[in-house]
Amino acid sequence: MHETDITKRPKPDADDVAHAFKKAGLSAIPGVGGPASELFSLVVTPSLEKRRDEWIESIGKALKALEEKTEGFKIENLKNNEAFVSVLMQASQTAIRNHQKEKLEALRNAVLNATLPNAPEEDLQLMFLTIVDSLTPSHLKLLKRLDEAKIMDMEVPKSFFFDSKARQGLWHQSIKDLRAHGLTYLESPWEGTTGRTHVDEGQNVTNFGKKFLAFITSPFYYE
Repeated sequence: MHETDITKRPKPDADDVAHAFKKAGLSAIPGVGGPASELFSLVVTPSLEKRRDEWIESIGKALKALEEKTEGFKIENLKNNEAFVSVLMQASQTAIRNHQKEKLEALRNAVLNATLPNAPEEDLQLMFLTIVDSLTPSHLKLLKRLDEAKIMDMEVPKSFFFDSKARQGLWHQSIKDLRAHGLTYLESPWEGTTGRTHVDEGQNVTNFGKKFLAFITSPFYYE
């Protein structure tokens, strides 16, 4: 496949996915005034610019792959889709603030899923992005493992955090955080079915949590 504009670093006047970035001014990294500007430019700006460029390229390639695999989907139609632009911009702002691979993948997948006909309603999409921003890669991995486990398997924590007492504390706090966001029924890894009411037996992840996981999971394999 020949390289197209969507896979190249976007130019300010490019009529492709970069439209969304230009529209919100993300193509420019904000500077800092006064004496601190030189130090900021030396230490921070290069990293931010690298993150921005890698993120834009990642989104461009992913959307191009989605266009090739999804009948009726056209990238050019997104430039007039304000709801998608809002999702893209919120995801992009979070992406530039992060370097963890798991969070970047979750954000990229969310952007892709936002373009599909079965995407969650707009408010729910923005809520999910806010949750991704507040969670760590360990939270995301744990939620996925809990969903796959189906029942509260005591082996789950052993494969996650149980190499020290300090890590046990991380496990407990992670469960609390996931529950606070409405993603799991569990209150504690030691309390089994605590907090379960009117749910399928053995279900660890709420329906809201399952929708969240679906939204941050790739709709296809495009690497």
